[in-house]
Amino acid sequence: MKKPNKNKAAIAYSIIGHDLAAHLFRVTLTVAQPAEGGQIFALPAWIPGSYMIREFSRNIVRIRAEANGEPVALTKLDKHSWQAAPLKDRGASLTLHYEIYAWDLSVRAAHLDQNHAFYNGTSVFLRVLGQEDQPHVVDIQRPADPAARNWRVATALPELKAKRYGYGTYVAGDYDELIDHPVEQGDFALATFKAHGIPHDIVITGKVPHLDLARLSADLKKICETQIAFFEPKTRKAPMNRYVFMTMAVGDGYGGLEHRASTALICARADLPSTKAASKDISDGYLQYLGLCSHEYFHTWNVKRIKPAVFAPYNLQVENYSPLLWLFEGFTSYYDDLMLVRAGLINEQTYFKLMAKTVGSVLRGSGRTKQSVADSSFDAWGKYYRQDENAPNSIVSYYTKGSLVALALDLSIRAKTGGKKSLDDVMRTLWQRYGASFYQGAGRGVTPAEAEALFDEISGGRFKPFFDKYVRGTDDLPLAKLLAPFGVKYADERKSAKPSLDVNLGKDGNDCKLNSVHEGGAAHRAGLSAGDVLVALDGLRVTAANLDTLLSRYGVGSEIDVHAFRRDELMTFTATLQGDRVPGISLTVDAASKKAGTPQRPSQAG
Repeated sequence: MKKPNKNKAAIAYSIIGHDLAAHLFRVTLTVAQPAEGGQIFALPAWIPGSYMIREFSRNIVRIRAEANGEPVALTKLDKHSWQAAPLKDRGASLTLHYEIYAWDLSVRAAHLDQNHAFYNGTSVFLRVLGQEDQPHVVDIQRPADPAARNWRVATALPELKAKRYGYGTYVAGDYDELIDHPVEQGDFALATFKAHGIPHDIVITGKVPHLDLARLSADLKKICETQIAFFEPKTRKAPMNRYVFMTMAVGDGYGGLEHRASTALICARADLPSTKAASKDISDGYLQYLGLCSHEYFHTWNVKRIKPAVFAPYNLQVENYSPLLWLFEGFTSYYDDLMLVRAGLINEQTYFKLMAKTVGSVLRGSGRTKQSVADSSFDAWGKYYRQDENAPNSIVSYYTKGSLVALALDLSIRAKTGGKKSLDDVMRTLWQRYGASFYQGAGRGVTPAEAEALFDEISGGRFKPFFDKYVRGTDDLPLAKLLAPFGVKYADERKSAKPSLDVNLGKDGNDCKLNSVHEGGAAHRAGLSAGDVLVALDGLRVTAANLDTLLSRYGVGSEIDVHAFRRDELMTFTATLQGDRVPGISLTVDAASKKAGTPQRPSQAG
């Protein structure tokens, strides 16, 4: 990253929430030295970290250009690009005025109403082609609407002439940095803590009665310090000068997106800690939120600085295909909960329950037998991020199976080296070789071959057969065998005697709507399909709430008549109930092995 010249505004934006009720941002973009042949502008088609073409330009409501107060013609080149006509006065600057519709309440795009404003740069800042390496200055302006009178600004963008949390100008060294710092505006709750000397802000937007910011700060501090020490055990040096956790609290929601010095999160307000809570134990919802924070924070190293080669740099107008997302998302999914153990926030037993749940979710779908995690990574753009009702039968998640690949590799390296090396050493080597200097101009992305070779180098073994079977292949990971030497017992305690149709139900009021039908299950064999709404079983009305109760009256192998609507047509099926095929995975410490002494488990390592 180039150090910005704070006295030069080669590319200058201003942005304001122009009409909160209509959800419109008004943006101006001034280019001091536009291209002589006609400056081209483009809005990114996707946002790094979310691998799907989203075509943000569709939210541009209107756009015009001017120079010296006179209109300049704009020609649309494609769905996200415009070219301005050459200027008669070659010394003149070129200014664009445009409006953005912002009504996507997610971490990926932009949202504006009377409660808050949020945006990622990829949704609102047109790129000036050929000048991406120039300094970019942004004037963030307060909306005129009285609803915004108490709003503040939260962003990790460096301030230029703005005070911390205030309106004014902010600066980025280049376009890549500009779009890597989302902005939140609102009357938000705010807390700050330091992790190994680096200030970290917690910003919570949305009503959260009795929010326990002190507890949240203490818990996040433990997570952040654990991760900083993980990557830099000697220096305890974080890769950023400041970090911001920005969370939108809603009635029901979950999601996060990583950035180089911040993360944007959405969670259910009930998941956040309360000062009025009867118990100080970590609830399931709060545990999920801490795991999300841990996941996105780990990305500060793994994918924001250690990157696949094809992401260095990003091509923001088309898909950037990589077979390595199992390493960047999967390994991060492995370490997110593991860091909660190492930070002392959860115990080993809780960690095993979380890991067992992940194993069960992978084994649940037959898609794991058809798609490898390498192919899942490569196909993320067209399959993982565009899942349909057949997804459980056709794809595998590079997040969940990728985390199991990480577990298996960790155990294998520890076993091969007698506990002297582990996956931790692989991650630290990736960091030192490819990530630590990335934004200092000396970094580069890692290729699949380089990543794979690193496991041989660290362990002194040969891991190509492992990658052929479990990464490029579709074999199930031999977790029971790998865990046993570490004193962990793996068991599948599924209740096969429980009668089942082997379906997933969707949320559609009281209707018992089939969200997905598992291949080879009772519903599939009977001819039922995703989208069907069950009406009756053997003449008795069925709802989403009573399906299990009705099925419990039968034994495995029983035949039942099923009436269901497919669209608006009533159909009749005969289903033969089968034993429940939902995995019941459990991981427990083997007491006998514990007494005898075992190699150190990943959860025990510091």
